[in-house]
Amino acid sequence: MTGRVLLTGPTGYVGGRLLTELEARGMPVRCLTRRPESLTGRVGPDTEVVSADLLAPDGLADAMRGTDVAFYLVHSMGSRGAFADDDRIAAQNFAKAALEAGVRRIVYLGGLGSGGDLSDHLASRHEVGRVLRSTGLPVVELRAGIVIGSGSLSFEVMRALVKQLPMMVTPRWVGTLTQPIAIDDVIAYLMAAAALPAPANATYEIGGPDRLSYEAIMSEYARQRGLTFRVLRVPVLSPRLSSLWLGLVTPVYARVARKMIDGLRNETIVHDTSALRDFPDIRPRGVREAVAQAIADRDEAPTRWSDAASSGGRWRRAAATPLKKQLVDSRWVRLEVSPQQAFAPIQRIGGRTGWYYGEFLWDVRGFADLLVGGVGTRRGRRHPVDLVPGDTVDFWRVEAVEQDRLLRLVAEMKLPGTAWLQFRVEPDGTGSVIRQTAFFEPNGIAGRLYWHMVAPFHQFVFPGMLRRIAEAASAPPA
Repeated sequence: MTGRVLLTGPTGYVGGRLLTELEARGMPVRCLTRRPESLTGRVGPDTEVVSADLLAPDGLADAMRGTDVAFYLVHSMGSRGAFADDDRIAAQNFAKAALEAGVRRIVYLGGLGSGGDLSDHLASRHEVGRVLRSTGLPVVELRAGIVIGSGSLSFEVMRALVKQLPMMVTPRWVGTLTQPIAIDDVIAYLMAAAALPAPANATYEIGGPDRLSYEAIMSEYARQRGLTFRVLRVPVLSPRLSSLWLGLVTPVYARVARKMIDGLRNETIVHDTSALRDFPDIRPRGVREAVAQAIADRDEAPTRWSDAASSGGRWRRAAATPLKKQLVDSRWVRLEVSPQQAFAPIQRIGGRTGWYYGEFLWDVRGFADLLVGGVGTRRGRRHPVDLVPGDTVDFWRVEAVEQDRLLRLVAEMKLPGTAWLQFRVEPDGTGSVIRQTAFFEPNGIAGRLYWHMVAPFHQFVFPGMLRRIAEAASAPPA
């Protein structure tokens, strides 16, 4: 690679790791994202961040102009609609814009799987590769199965299943063969694919050396963690029931789980070993080593599957600040502490810290969201303290954060409208004021009925939450 690199999906699990590697090697990078603010604090000083939407082709070629190699790392599995249609349109727009902009090569990460009975998800992955090649622009397509690494969707699902269900009643998909690959090896292949001598136009199947079932991977995780894990297979558990059950006990939610389980019926193994021939310096690690590394990185995963805005469905671009016409629930408290002390418990909210008050009600709300296909609260948060725009915080996403001053969360749960939860800290003489505000922009009558229905819970939870935050801010440092 000699010119500037274009990176799509920089907030995603793989894209975020690749961005770190590109910057570490001193390569000039331009990131394409629908929400540039989501990369605040995540990119180096020499990395460009450009606003672009692959589903809106206007201006896309201009955003790509001047780049040499383009990494295509986006998909729409979290979409509420027809994800295959979105993927097809995005790939068409990207391929045409890349040709117009003079991009020399596209590197695309797709999915393994062969035969005529592919799941919708895997069929879409293959179709995207064909669409990207349709303009004649050289494309290097890497097809991978499940990716093992702390924070990856597949690994986090299996980890949660083993941890929470020592005895698991499972459908037949746990016996499907797969050939997993470690996240570090995926990044190595992506970097090597971009550096292939021109012209490069090929499809490579990549995977680790082990072919085994999903049950065997979970058993390996259980062995390394010293956990008991037994499986009882049943042939009658439908994909829909499986997805609902998976949504209840793992970080993934039912909408994504259905698409994920549908794909697990297909074997994802490497049939073509040309990747080992053409990339001789890469020798992927086995499952045992990959699982061990994922466990070691568990608490400090650089990226997570839920970091991507698409993990909550298509991102709704909200107003920069909530509007006056919205319904509002606001309260405040004054403390004899500095703004830094007042903000400290706010920036730890959610995840393992919890919501300070009414935890049972928060859990009930998250469970209800899962039942209707929402994200629930199982996504947690990336880091126990640090927050940047785009981070997930249970069923919220960080829309704006200003250290020691502001945190604004936008809801990604299923709602008849758009909701924000905002905390603002302002200096006040020798102390500080914490102002906690819930905003709701209703969609018609249903939205207003929803607001009035949950108002009694707000009157119970929100005052208690502000009081506990104030107590935490006033407590002596641990």
